[in-house]
Amino acid sequence: MTPPASPVVVITEDSGWHGAELQRAFEQRGTAVRFASLRACRLDLTGAAPSVVLPGLGERVPAGVLVRDVPGGTLEQVVLRLDLLHALRELGVLVYNDARVIERTVDKALTSLLLRRAGLPGPPTCVTESGVEAQAFLERETAAGHEVVAKPLFGSLGVGLRRLGAGAELPDAADVGGVWYLQRYIETGSSGGGWRDFRVLVVGGLAVAAMIRHGASWVSNVAQGAHCQPAAADPELEHLAVAATHAVGAAYAGVDLVRDREGGLHVLEVNGIPAWRGLQGTTGIDLAERVVADFMARTAT
Repeated sequence: MTPPASPVVVITEDSGWHGAELQRAFEQRGTAVRFASLRACRLDLTGAAPSVVLPGLGERVPAGVLVRDVPGGTLEQVVLRLDLLHALRELGVLVYNDARVIERTVDKALTSLLLRRAGLPGPPTCVTESGVEAQAFLERETAAGHEVVAKPLFGSLGVGLRRLGAGAELPDAADVGGVWYLQRYIETGSSGGGWRDFRVLVVGGLAVAAMIRHGASWVSNVAQGAHCQPAAADPELEHLAVAATHAVGAAYAGVDLVRDREGGLHVLEVNGIPAWRGLQGTTGIDLAERVVADFMARTAT
């Protein structure tokens, strides 16, 4: 009897909407899908050859692994979960996006460094454990007429952001994990007023969808109540999003950009495990199909 073909494994804690969309897109191509949490995976170093044991696969090697989330935990737990992804890649399994990309994009400091090294436009940024240095950056920026945004080094969905003006106090060291990540606040150039930025999904080196997020406040995240509309074709926006994705080495990514009052674009963040429900609902593009098509093309090489 011919053994069943190895399935694709989607790494997630909760399959949810994205899992259902990915499963549909894979199964339309005749590819079976399993869902697994990294909590349930383990390294097996007892035999002659090392292996990563994924639940439900027995001794089979997955056709590929698509990472939808890496759960938090202790430092040791997070390191092991990333080790599992590193190990799969070292054993020849396609990991999409792999641990290197996740490490680069979950860490805002490293993302900012890679974007700056690639020559991409972005706001001046200070990352330091020194409260003295952080205070000096804040005072220089506000003296020049700018505000400053304090962000968690690790964070998403617009949670934990603080906007600091002249005379404002830095967040307490305990509130930022002992590391201040400070970035010049970019005033947007919306002709109708209000706050706005852009989210672009890049897949396989192409900008496949883009939207404008109009913020209910200066934090323009969908999770924070932003209203979205499709973005008109913009070669500069698309070029910068693709270049930012390339700078962090991602196969696919969600890139956040903002246009200042003078019309200049700035890359703010790159998300290596992007959600796309809001973007798909806004643009009507089948984004799960785009992701799966790129994933499958990579498994065939």
